[in-house]
Amino acid sequence: MYDLALKNGFVVTDTEVFRSNIYVKDEKIAEISTDDKEARQIFDVNGKYILPGCIDTHCHFRDPGVTQKEDFITGTQAAIAGGVTTVFDMPNTNPSVLSAKDLQWKADYFSKKAYADYGIWGLALGKLNLDELPALCSSGVSAVKFFWGYAINAKTKALIYNYDPKDTDVILPPGDGEVYELFSEMAKTGKIIAIHAENNELIQTLTDKLKQSGRTDYEALVDSRPALAEALTIQTASLLAKATGAHLHILHLTSKMGVDIIRKAKAEGVHITAETCPQYLFLSSKDYDTVGPMMKVYPVIKHEEDRLALWQGLFDGTVDFMASDHAPHLISEKQGPLFSIPAGMCGVETMLPLMLNEVNRGKITLPFIAKVLAKNAATIYKLKDKGSLTVGKDADMVVVDMQKIDTIENNKLHSKQPLTAFAGREIQGWPIKTFLRGQLVVDNNNIIANAPCGKWIK
Repeated sequence: MYDLALKNGFVVTDTEVFRSNIYVKDEKIAEISTDDKEARQIFDVNGKYILPGCIDTHCHFRDPGVTQKEDFITGTQAAIAGGVTTVFDMPNTNPSVLSAKDLQWKADYFSKKAYADYGIWGLALGKLNLDELPALCSSGVSAVKFFWGYAINAKTKALIYNYDPKDTDVILPPGDGEVYELFSEMAKTGKIIAIHAENNELIQTLTDKLKQSGRTDYEALVDSRPALAEALTIQTASLLAKATGAHLHILHLTSKMGVDIIRKAKAEGVHITAETCPQYLFLSSKDYDTVGPMMKVYPVIKHEEDRLALWQGLFDGTVDFMASDHAPHLISEKQGPLFSIPAGMCGVETMLPLMLNEVNRGKITLPFIAKVLAKNAATIYKLKDKGSLTVGKDADMVVVDMQKIDTIENNKLHSKQPLTAFAGREIQGWPIKTFLRGQLVVDNNNIIANAPCGKWIK
C-alpha cells in the first residue's frame, strides 16, 4: 500500500499537463497513473493542478546574525506557505560561511529549524579564504557567492555595502587579478561561482554626484546605480569565465543591457547562467509613485524596457530561472526617506502566486512555471531528487487552485517582518496544499507540520 495518494488532479511537468493520480512511498514519487489504488492517506484534488515543489536558490533568512528581521523557522515557513519546498540560504550571515567547518556548523544549526529542505551557499572573499574553497566545495556547499566590488570589515569579515575609503579596519574590494584567481580556483572545483553584479567604483562616483545634486527621487536612485553598473561587471565576469572555464552565475539580473551581454556570452560558449526575480519582472520605475519606498532593493528596479527584456530573456532561455532574493528588514527600518532605508523585502512566499496570476492572464503557462521555478534550478544546481514530478524524485508537490482569487496582504505573510512591495495586488491562482517529501506541511495557508522536517540537501 502507498503512503499517500493525490487523486484526480492535473499533473504539471515542464512540457505538459495531464490528468492523473500521484502515489507516494517512502517520501518518493512511486507511481503516476490513472489507476485507482489504495493509500494510507488520500486527497481528492479534483479540478486542481499539481506542480513540483518550487526551488528558491536565493534567500537571505538572516540567521544567525540579525534574527530580529527573519530567522530560519519563519523564513522556511514562509517558503512552504508559498509553495517553495527547497531553499538555498545565502552565506553573508554572522558568522559567514567561509569554510567547510562553517558549512557543517550552519547545516547542523538549521536542522532543528527547517520547515523546507535547504541548501547552503558559501561566501568568497578573494584571497582571504581562497585556500578554503576546495574543501568548502567538496563538503556539499550549494555554490559560492562573490559580492563583486564590496569591501570587507577586517575584524568581523562582514560585507560593507557602502564603505568610505577613509574608514579604518576595511579590506578593499579585490582587484581583477584576485578575481581571476578566484574564478580559476572555482573552475577546478566544478562548482558555480555566482556574483552580485554591480560595479562599485561607478556606483560610488555616481552616488557622490547625486549627493551634490540634492535629488531624492526614485529616478535619482536608479541614476546612481544604473544598468551600466550591472553590465560592466557581467561583461568582465563573462570574460573571466571564458578564460578560466568557471561556471558563472549572474544573481538577480535587472537590466536589458545585462540580458544582451548574457545572450551573447551564451552564444559564444561561455558557461554562464542567470536568474531574475519577481520584483524585476512585475515592477519598474514607473510604479514608485504607487508602491513607494518598499520597492527599494539592490540592485535597484529599473525601467520598463528592462522589465520587458527580462521577460523576453526568460522566454528564450537567456535567463534560466527565477529566485526571490528574499531579504526582509524591520518594518520600522523600511519607513523612512528613500535614500536612508535599507534595500530588500520579503519575496519567497509571493513568487509562485504572482506567476500563477500570469497564467490566468494568458501570459505564461503552468509548464513554464514548472520549468523556471523548479526544473531549471534543479538541473543547474544538480539536485538529482528535486525539480519535477517524476517517479523516483522526492514527493515535493504543490496543489494549486487556479480559480481562487485573493489579495496579497502583509498580515497574511508568514515572515517575521511581513512586508512586500506587492501588498494590495489581487491574484487569481494560489497554492492551497504543500507536500514536502510526501508530508502535508501547509493546508490553505496554515502551517500544519508539527515540527521542522526539512533536510540539508548537499
